[in-house]
Amino acid sequence: MRHRRQVLATTLAATAAFANGTPFSIRSTLIQANPAISVHKRTLIEREKGNNPLEPSIRAIKFWRHVGPIVVHYKFTEYWYKIAHRNNLTRRTETWDALHAKHAPTGLKVILDLRGLYVKIGQVMSSRADFIPRQYVDVFSTLQDQVDPWPTERIEGIVRESLRTSQGVDIEDVFDNIGEVLGSASIGQVHKAKLTSKYGGDTVAVKVMHPNAENQFRNDFKVFRSLCKVALPGWDPILRELEMQMMTEFDYHNEAHNLQLVRANMAKSPYANKVRVPEPMIDLCSTNLLVMEFLSGKKLASSIEDRLAGILGGDMQLARKVLKAKQQALFESKDVGQKKKGFFTELSDIIGENNDGLSKAKKARKALQLMSMTRDARKKLSLLMDATGHQIFHDGVYNGDPHPGNILVLDCGRLGLIDYGQTRTLLKHDRLALAGVVAELGKQHSTAHEISTAMRDFGFKSRDSNDENTAKFAALYFDSDSLGKKLGYATPQKYMMHLNSVDPMMEVPDPAVFVARTSFLFRGLGALLQQQLHTSHHWRKHALLALATDGEGRSLYNLGLTPISDE
Repeated sequence: MRHRRQVLATTLAATAAFANGTPFSIRSTLIQANPAISVHKRTLIEREKGNNPLEPSIRAIKFWRHVGPIVVHYKFTEYWYKIAHRNNLTRRTETWDALHAKHAPTGLKVILDLRGLYVKIGQVMSSRADFIPRQYVDVFSTLQDQVDPWPTERIEGIVRESLRTSQGVDIEDVFDNIGEVLGSASIGQVHKAKLTSKYGGDTVAVKVMHPNAENQFRNDFKVFRSLCKVALPGWDPILRELEMQMMTEFDYHNEAHNLQLVRANMAKSPYANKVRVPEPMIDLCSTNLLVMEFLSGKKLASSIEDRLAGILGGDMQLARKVLKAKQQALFESKDVGQKKKGFFTELSDIIGENNDGLSKAKKARKALQLMSMTRDARKKLSLLMDATGHQIFHDGVYNGDPHPGNILVLDCGRLGLIDYGQTRTLLKHDRLALAGVVAELGKQHSTAHEISTAMRDFGFKSRDSNDENTAKFAALYFDSDSLGKKLGYATPQKYMMHLNSVDPMMEVPDPAVFVARTSFLFRGLGALLQQQLHTSHHWRKHALLALATDGEGRSLYNLGLTPISDE
């Protein structure tokens, strides 16, 4: 009875205060009336995860408000050219170029506004100079390292709560400081940080996940899948596989263990002294916090750009002009089936009159510097392909998202491989089946029947079992886009649509999707570095070694090798 009177008195006092305009706190009033009441104060992470239930709809409306008119514009233009100007290739090309130039900046604006999944997709697109129009590649390339970061105070708040919740320690005990932003992307943000002496005092990279990223990705996938159904038919199965894999990125504990495994595998490989993978600090990692060794260096593409600028007297704009022109030539298939010029000859063509004042001695010196630069770039790209080939065919564990921002040239000269959020694992059966396909593709005189047989052994199945068409699918997935370019198809997507019109591929094994994606990303990186890659040529030796050591002699006769004896 006494307690009831106390509650009633307190409530009446609060009511009187409200009537008189006196400020009061409902929370403090309730606690005062009944000290047993405990009101849980939600953390920053909990508050952001408990987002507005209308947010998915709001994001979908924002997306379609900008993207819808673009899709309509493209569809109308496509329809128009089916009935008019069908034979005027020049006019069609000019129209499409103008359309791409008009809509690419809008696409970037949508990505930067919505962030999340759209940043990830934009990064992938920007690394495929031979997959999407160059206007989009140029505009989206800023997504590799120029996404506006979240405020450092917000990041420190997430780190503080994560350390307190998962490790029971304060941020001041672990870090002397959390400094510059190293990268801001779709799921999280990476900072350079300094550990306290208690934790070794080293410089580390701290990767922090945005609390609501997982919910945003899940809902954004639904929106993007609807776009694919309207504008990119045939992509839905691939997008489903991408969703299954990317939705595994939302636990940095997993990524830390992936790093640990890949690092251990690389230490046992022939590339241990040439490639570095950062070491994670497992004890400090949690679901939304990853602390790892800091690798000091530059992105591979940036290091080549800087080196070319040095050769050109420090002119960075001219260096970018040269590299972009070469990239455009690859995109437009000018290098396919033609005798290649020397890089210095191409440089002279691009620079024009700016190069006329050079003496023969200076031209010769620059030519030697350019030859050295291109040779070094090819070596680094070849090393990257070999290290990845070893991971796929020997270890069965590899990075399913090797976009250009994840590949560094370290200060020590080695390659640095970072970001293993999308680590893929191949079972032995799938690894050897893939090896059979790549070994046949890379063989000089392999027949369409041999390649298509290896594809069917892997699990590919087409409607009509057309050997020639299946062999072309194999080349597109695991080797090069060059044949499609020779046939006049501007992008791999258009070439794939053509192949599906001849004999549609009815079944594609899941393990093939991400290996093919890795192959596509490397080809895009090759285009950014002015090289046309054939991934099966680089990977064949690794495939043959896998078949020889793990294949128990199977299929080796078909590859022209002598089976390994059991002795």
